[in-house]
Amino acid sequence: MSAYRASALYKRQHVACRSWWLTMGRIKSLCFLAVVLAVLGQSFCSGEDPQCSGDIPVKRRIDCHPQPGASQENCEARGCTWCSTDVLNAPWCFFPEDSPYGYSLSGNVEKTAKGQRVTLNKRQALSLFGNDISPVVIDVEFQTRDRLRFKIYDPNHQRFEVPLKIESPSVAADDTSYDIEFADDTSYFRIKRKSTGTVLWDASLADLIFSNQYLQITTTVPSTSVYGFGEHEHPSFKHSMDFATYGMFSRDQSPAPFANLYGVHPFYLCVETDSNAHGVLLLNSNAQDVSLSPNPSLTFRTIGGILDFYVFLGPTPENVVQQYTEAIGRPHMPAYWSLGFQLSRWGYGSIDVLKETVDRMHYYDIPYDVQHSDIDYMERRLDFTYDKENYAGLPEYIQQLKEEGMHYVLILDPFISKDEEPGTYKPYDLGEEMGVWVNNSDGVTPAVGKAFPDGHSVFPDYTNPRTVEWWTQLCLELKDVLDYDGFWIDMNEPSNFERGQYPGCADNDINNPPYVPSISDHALAQKTLCPDSKTYLGEHYNTHSLFGWSQTAPTFHATQKATGKRAFVLSRSTFVGSGKHGGHWLGDNFSQWKDMHQSIIGILEFNLFGIPYIGADICGFNYNTTYELCLRWMQLGSFYPFSRNHNSEENSEQDPAVFGAEFAEISRETLQIRYSLLPYLYTLFFESHVHGNTVARSLMHEFTSDQQTHEIDTAFLWGPAFMIAPVLQEATRSVDVYFPEAPWFDYYTGDKVPASWLKSYATVDAPLNKIPLFLRGGYILPKQAPATTTTKSRLNPFGLIIALDDEGEASGSLFWDDGDSIDTIEKEIYFLAKYTFSEGNLKTEIVKDGYRGADSLQYNTITILGLKLRPQAVALNGRAVRRDAFSYETNGKLTLSLSEPLTQELNISVY
Repeated sequence: MSAYRASALYKRQHVACRSWWLTMGRIKSLCFLAVVLAVLGQSFCSGEDPQCSGDIPVKRRIDCHPQPGASQENCEARGCTWCSTDVLNAPWCFFPEDSPYGYSLSGNVEKTAKGQRVTLNKRQALSLFGNDISPVVIDVEFQTRDRLRFKIYDPNHQRFEVPLKIESPSVAADDTSYDIEFADDTSYFRIKRKSTGTVLWDASLADLIFSNQYLQITTTVPSTSVYGFGEHEHPSFKHSMDFATYGMFSRDQSPAPFANLYGVHPFYLCVETDSNAHGVLLLNSNAQDVSLSPNPSLTFRTIGGILDFYVFLGPTPENVVQQYTEAIGRPHMPAYWSLGFQLSRWGYGSIDVLKETVDRMHYYDIPYDVQHSDIDYMERRLDFTYDKENYAGLPEYIQQLKEEGMHYVLILDPFISKDEEPGTYKPYDLGEEMGVWVNNSDGVTPAVGKAFPDGHSVFPDYTNPRTVEWWTQLCLELKDVLDYDGFWIDMNEPSNFERGQYPGCADNDINNPPYVPSISDHALAQKTLCPDSKTYLGEHYNTHSLFGWSQTAPTFHATQKATGKRAFVLSRSTFVGSGKHGGHWLGDNFSQWKDMHQSIIGILEFNLFGIPYIGADICGFNYNTTYELCLRWMQLGSFYPFSRNHNSEENSEQDPAVFGAEFAEISRETLQIRYSLLPYLYTLFFESHVHGNTVARSLMHEFTSDQQTHEIDTAFLWGPAFMIAPVLQEATRSVDVYFPEAPWFDYYTGDKVPASWLKSYATVDAPLNKIPLFLRGGYILPKQAPATTTTKSRLNPFGLIIALDDEGEASGSLFWDDGDSIDTIEKEIYFLAKYTFSEGNLKTEIVKDGYRGADSLQYNTITILGLKLRPQAVALNGRAVRRDAFSYETNGKLTLSLSEPLTQELNISVY
């Protein structure tokens, strides 16, 4: 029977079951018979074929035939159980309770300097995909109090390992928040949280598979509140555990459901039933997938390398991300100007159109810091060139914009044309001389593919130190021609417009492995290079998903060397640790309302991944936008950490000045809110760089014990204190906003959210010219008067917004430096103030006063929200404030005007 026919049969049986149960309930005189038949009916109506149901409930099934084409015959030939079900996506072929696969403990647990070690032997000769490895070893390292590593590997042969340097202390941590145990029957490996006894990881060694090209392990998780894994278009921030499978293998792929996209992040965060949180990373770069099952459990499958897991104990979501970024690398500190609004378009086509666009932005005084150039600025789409006909005068125009306080970013692609006349195109000639290309399987001849330039292209191998030298030299030389401030590196999955390079991929186990994970087209070479291509670190089979990661750091260092300033690098392809050197945008999205929602999910996920400098193409990259969609997206995008409007050459212009005066005014006003809060956003990035904090975060992140927040991904927070609740549906003039248990204030009016709205959804007005914004009580946000560029706004006066909690208290901080010098934090050339408000008094502690540029700056306004009584007097640094210098509104809002130096301690008393 085919899978389709069997599924249809059991769906009909389920419909029949409802009628069957009703009938049984009416047979009053046949009670005994009803009881007997009811027992049988439970099997009939469980969603399983009653003749094949075993002792494993559907929710616990682990797929024994994860590739397409399962049948009862080939399932049972694997020693697995075949049992149909109408539970959507549940496997019909699954491992039995007494799995014929897996491993068992060989000898005792061995104590090591770093932790523990066990050796495992394969239990039986049966193999799922051939070439099973035995013995394998599990090394457990107690790395820190809250970080555990366990590594499953072949002790007799070196296999590929990701070259990301995570510090491994030479001795085990003395006091840990976790325990590990190998069960008495040696069949389970468990990790427990000491404080609660919660089992965080529970993997059956009997389900472990470790072969040459197929590695699999399954663990239960303590709840269904699972987040992370990327890069995908997930339908929600909190994952469905209903047998969802996601492939991870970097690919040039516009966002689509369940498709593997540009980056690879095998990291998840789980909120336990008691609201503690932990995170887990599988450090593996091979093609892989993960299945989420309702048990709840996770099944990891990868086709190479080792199983290298890191567990982070939290216990809060923020702690998890801090511990994760401590391991993989703290996020870079962005330049202040890069927090301003940015504009781009693939398809300006000429410098005249570019100038017209910039001019109309300036005409409407729309805040605007950065202009990007896509590949149409290049001569015939060749890297390190510019089109001297269509973009004649571009070097001078870039200089003009910079003199006006703006910054300029250029795109670079990771493929180099090989078909130019010898001696006419230095990037290729020099690269050929230095031997910097990804090679064919022979390791000698360059891999040749098709990309944007006419003819054929070769691909730099950024894992090769010689390539880094070549790339750096070209970036430095380009700076002498086009005075850029940063780079946007695109297509670095790497993208190739063919299936493998010329003349095609050989038919071997590397190019066509026995198992291909759940990735688009089920082909490793589709839209990229053949897996058996050679890089400096080994086969492309292992290093493919590291391409963008390996390009980002050299571009970061080359940019800093060229500009002498903090680097701006925006990469489409990312991997674990990419945030240390760059940011990311969410790729070639669509001008659709659903993509606005998807962008929030992506931004929240990349903050979990340690890449907080993240945004999406505002108004959409593909398709033509509409007035209302683009306006609502401009409102949302004004609060992306990385805020850029960008679209494709086939589509209409969509900059915020092109739609006319009303659209421009609304965009200007929303962006002015962003610019006024940039000191707060910049301080969040400081905390991210130093402590590993998220910048944008979900409500769940802050209100973990509130189960309602676990599902929310239509609103988000900047840090702990500023909520953005955008309109995400067409023709809508209100938003249903969930307010967790805390004081909240309307950003625009200072009105306190009614207590009746807390821990529930409330309908909030959102006319076309407004995005709902809210401040959380208990926090102090620094602000600054906005301007059309950050170059200008950085000179303006500062203010504080003090939103009080129910005890009349609040706290916050301000980080400030020159905005673009390298390593100001490490060199302590910065200003840092901490603010506390309690018992009617604001106190300022200047933690660091190392930046003299702050000496000329002043406070000019203090706003306090949530006062319960009208103040009778206000004192500033011990001096009474004139009555005309402050005002009070009946909603509890006090506004104080002043003129005080930023670098002197500010103390205010409200009586």
